Parts: sequence; C-alpha cells; structure tokens
Amino acid sequence: MSGRVIVAGSLNMDLIAEAPSLPRAGETVMGTAFHTLPGGKGLNQAVAAARLGSAVSMIGCVGRDAFGARLLEVLRTDAVDASGVRQTADAPTGIAQIVVSQGENCIVVVPGANMKLTDDDGASIAIASSDVVVAQLETPMAVTERLFARAGDATTILNAAPAASVPDSLLALTDLLVVNETELATLSGATLHDDSALADIVTAARSLQRSCKAVIVTLGRRGAVLVDGDRPPHAIDGHAVTAIDSTGAGDCFVGAYAAALATKRPGSPLAFANAAAALAVTKRGAAPSMPRRAEVEALMRA
Repeated sequence: MSGRVIVAGSLNMDLIAEAPSLPRAGETVMGTAFHTLPGGKGLNQAVAAARLGSAVSMIGCVGRDAFGARLLEVLRTDAVDASGVRQTADAPTGIAQIVVSQGENCIVVVPGANMKLTDDDGASIAIASSDVVVAQLETPMAVTERLFARAGDATTILNAAPAASVPDSLLALTDLLVVNETELATLSGATLHDDSALADIVTAARSLQRSCKAVIVTLGRRGAVLVDGDRPPHAIDGHAVTAIDSTGAGDCFVGAYAAALATKRPGSPLAFANAAAALAVTKRGAAPSMPRRAEVEALMRA
C-alpha cells in the first residue's frame, strides 16, 4: 500500500428501505426489506480509497452514540486511520434515510455531528504531507476551505455534493472538482438533464474553470468526462453492469480517482474510477459496496 489520501467529510449511518418503486409526494409505498449500513460521503470515499490501495486518514465528527461507535469500527476494519474523527456529545451521528428501487434511490440526509466539524479536528494529521486531500459538502464549507488552504502540494479534490452553491474562494483552492449533472447545473447555472448532450455538459464544465483547475462530470451509465485546461475533453463510456443499488457510486468514483492519483497507478485515473463506480452499483449499500483493486482491474481487462 502506498500513496497517502486524507478524506475530510461526513460519516453517516444509512437507513435503507427497499421498495418496488420510489414514493411520490404524499404517497406511501410498502417496502420489501430494511438495512442499517455504514455510509456518509466522507466515509464511503475513505473506504473506497483504502480498499483500492491507498493509505487513508479520515477527518470528521460523529456522535457519542452507538452509530458513531460502529462507524469508527468500520473505518478501522478497512485500515483507515480514524484518529482524526472526533466524537461529540453535542449532536447525534448523522444519518441518511434512503429508499432504493430497481437500482435507483432517493435520499434524505440529517447531518447531525457532521456539521460540528471544526478547524481543530484532524490537527494531528499532517495534511500538507499527503498526496491527495478530498472533501465534499456534507460538512461546513468554511472548514473545508481552511483545510484545503493547508494542503500544500497535495492535490485537492472537491466533490461538490450534495448540490449546493460553492464560494469562489473554495473553488480557487480546488485542483479537481467532481460533480454529477445535477451538481454541475447548480454550480454553472446551465439547464441540464439526464440525457443532455455531451457538448452542453462540456460547455457548462468549462464555465467553472475560471474558478478551479479541472472538472470531472460523472454521467452514471453514460460514463464520465474530464475537462482540463485547453485540452480536448476526455470522455469515457460507462460499463454494462446490472445495477442493484446506486447509493455511493459517486463516492466510489471519487475515492478511486484519489487512490489512483496517490498511488501513481499506471494508466488513466478516469478509467480506473469509472470501473470502480460501475462495480459499486452491483452491490447493496454504500461503504459495503466499495470494490477491491483486483476486482476493478479485472473489469478493466474484461
């Protein structure tokens, strides 16, 4: 294992209900199964990067409760350094209420202790000596900005999810911005939808380059596209897999990309992350669905 990734972000317990269809407003749907599984964008990305070959440290905050204790144990089980994760009595551990149907999902996140993250959390972790620093938008953005400012020569990756407006001061510290189409539309102001033309997606991504260095747009089954400087966009097709649960697929992509950069893996980090995310949707849950490196490389060879 080589290459150091620091993930600053959220840790949630996912409360997952499986159902024949996603409920509409005012509708009650009878579910078919229920699971309590570890998640949160930060934890998912940390577990993905660790399983894919990086040395990973996590910075975050959980409640002093049973969910928090379990999430810390999940990190340690996957060899993630959890010394930067604080337990607080001031808020419960964050949760995500998820309904899954036919490979799609809808999610409500209650952040809880995640929003108690402070500048002092993870102070013992030498951020500037890492290879990659990753963050999302499920913890205070002001704290993320100050962590990025301490990153030194490390590559900073901001997964601007869930969709929200991001200050230019944070984007200016971001080497790589990773978004899906919904998040891209929120940040760029462009009108986009699930089947928008690639040219429209690239145009919207380029409009964000005045603030950050490079942009990756994940496109689900359609793959992903990287827009970096004046170079032509690098688009890659998705993999044909049987989707069971898409929860955490975007997090898997980010963690895999970070691992590929940190470990200086030969070949395209975009292709590696794309294959990892495809495998993630073939299993239930978020963190539990993160693949191992051998699985990803087997899919790429196939």
